[in-house]
Amino acid sequence: MVVSNVYLHSLSQFKIPTKANTSHYLSLSFLSPPTPVFSWKAMLHLTAGRVAGLLSRRGVAAFSSSGVKMASHGHGGVTEQTDMSVPLYWDRLDTPLPDRPYKDTLSAADKSLKQKEKGPWNSLSKEEKLALYRIMFNETYAEMKKPTGEWKTVFGGIFFFIGFTGLVVLWQRYYVYPPHPPTLDDEWQAMQVKRMLDMRVNPVEGFSAKWDYEKGQWK
Repeated sequence: MVVSNVYLHSLSQFKIPTKANTSHYLSLSFLSPPTPVFSWKAMLHLTAGRVAGLLSRRGVAAFSSSGVKMASHGHGGVTEQTDMSVPLYWDRLDTPLPDRPYKDTLSAADKSLKQKEKGPWNSLSKEEKLALYRIMFNETYAEMKKPTGEWKTVFGGIFFFIGFTGLVVLWQRYYVYPPHPPTLDDEWQAMQVKRMLDMRVNPVEGFSAKWDYEKGQWK
């Protein structure tokens, strides 16, 4: 009877939601945010993700800024990035005719020479023909095929790093690595061979089979 009375009292304290307040309870359940569960693994993953994102953004920004600025003919100046949507000029062996002439802006002498070019070429001198060529092209095929001597720089760098590596290995040999163990000495090796012969190691076809025990020498 005591248990049944307690059970009935607990049921009386329990409020069953009616049709009127069911929607209110549901709306509150949807509005209440879920209880966040944090762990040290999640926090570590979140921190690593933020650091990686920050480094990637900085790397992309540095690469884009360095790509926009280029050195101008070795004079220390800075030019903007080349517009690839317009015809360009370049000296290449596989492209004998670039998209545009080498000189876009002509001087008065160049304009008069271009007018003279429209006439018979027999009236042009050798210097004028060369000047007309330099208006259209920057380098000749002979100049493009001329050796640059870059192989000297490449081989010099290779030999430099090989020599530096040799010095590092030599320094490690004397100051880093321990001395050779006594088992690598000639006397120790001779004693080891004699010991193996006395023990008759591999007497059939191996080490001891090549030793003549009667004459005391190798066969």
